[in-house]
Amino acid sequence: MTVTPDDLDAAIGSVTAGLGHASDRDWSAVPGTGELTAWQTAEHLGDCLISYAGLLIARPSLPRFVCFEAVAEATAKPWELLEFVTVGGRVLGAVLRTTDPDVRAYHPSGEADIEGFAGMGCVEALVHGEDMARGLGVTLDPPRDLCSRVLARMFPDVDAGDIDPWTALLWATDRTDLPGRSSRAGWQWRSAPLDDPRPDRPNGS
Repeated sequence: MTVTPDDLDAAIGSVTAGLGHASDRDWSAVPGTGELTAWQTAEHLGDCLISYAGLLIARPSLPRFVCFEAVAEATAKPWELLEFVTVGGRVLGAVLRTTDPDVRAYHPSGEADIEGFAGMGCVEALVHGEDMARGLGVTLDPPRDLCSRVLARMFPDVDAGDIDPWTALLWATDRTDLPGRSSRAGWQWRSAPLDDPRPDRPNGS
C-alpha cells in the first residue's frame, strides 16, 4: 500500500471541508494541539507542509530543517488559515510530484523518501485537523482507504485488524483510546522507507 500526492490532496481537502463548518468561530479562543489554540495549530500545519517541501528542495547536507518559517498574518480569519493550509498542501504536493523518486531528505524521525513525506503530510493534516475539530465542535470524515494506506505506511507496527481505519490512525497518534489496547503515548511514525534497516526516532507531532 502506497501513499501518494493525491492522498495528500484528499487529506487536506477532507480537513478543510470539515473545519470550514466552523469558519465563523473565533479560532483563537478554542484549543488545538497541545497548548496551541486552533488558530495557532492551523498556522503550524501550514508551516509544516511548506517546511517539508523545503526539505525536499534544499536537501540540507547537515541534519537540520531549512532555516525559514511560514507564518499567517496576525489578522488572518479562519477561512484564510484554511487557505494557508491548502496552499501548504499544494506546494508540498507539487514538490512531491516533481522530485526524483529516489531522493531522500532529512527529517528528525529518519531520512524520508517521497512516500514518507507524502505520508507525513497526511498525518500532520489529519491529526492536527482532528485536534482543531474537537476544539471547534465539528467532525472530520476522511476517506477510510486513505487512512488505511497512511496507517500501513507510517505505522507498520500497528495492527489495526477490523478497527475503523480513521479510529486506528487516531489511536496510533495517541488521539483516542481503544479498549484492550495500550496507550500510544510517545508514538513514532516511520518516515524512512519500509525496507530501510535504520531505526525510527520519536516524532512527537
